[in-house]
Amino acid sequence: MHTLCARATMKPEINAAVGFLSRFLRIKGHVNDRQLQSFSQTLQDILTEQYHHHWFPDRPNKGSGYRCIRINHKMDPLVGKAGQRIGLSIQQLYLLLPSELTLWVDPFEVSYRIGEDGSICVLYESNPSANGNGIVTTGNSNLTSSVTQVSPMVDSHISCKEELLMGRASPAKPYMMTVSS
Repeated sequence: MHTLCARATMKPEINAAVGFLSRFLRIKGHVNDRQLQSFSQTLQDILTEQYHHHWFPDRPNKGSGYRCIRINHKMDPLVGKAGQRIGLSIQQLYLLLPSELTLWVDPFEVSYRIGEDGSICVLYESNPSANGNGIVTTGNSNLTSSVTQVSPMVDSHISCKEELLMGRASPAKPYMMTVSS
């Protein structure tokens, strides 16, 4: 294994993505703790299985489109499956989650965009190193995280630019989406 990708686990990235989505259900929905825990565990399992052969720490952009969670006019099938596991219909999920959400789960970084024209915000970020710790980006500060810690939910009505003005330590990054095979 390449020394750059000694930390090949996808657990912190998946935990960040699942925690982000789960917080919408907790805040906006009438989902009890047992349902929320079941949704989170189911989505973690689904994403881990789905990304197993599509995780390239030595080339983090490779497979990014495959690992993209997308909610727009269509519910992401992986999120839909986890929601149905706890008894939520696709229509209920649409009410609980942002109507336009793109969540990229890549090695060493998880980022999201709410709305088609929204800023891309970094949810989780780490350096490709062997220590397995990452920086979890929150609304107002960066925290060094253990493998299982994820950030508190960023208010979905605040843009990355507004977060920067409020003291956010990690501004939005400009991205160019590429497709690789």
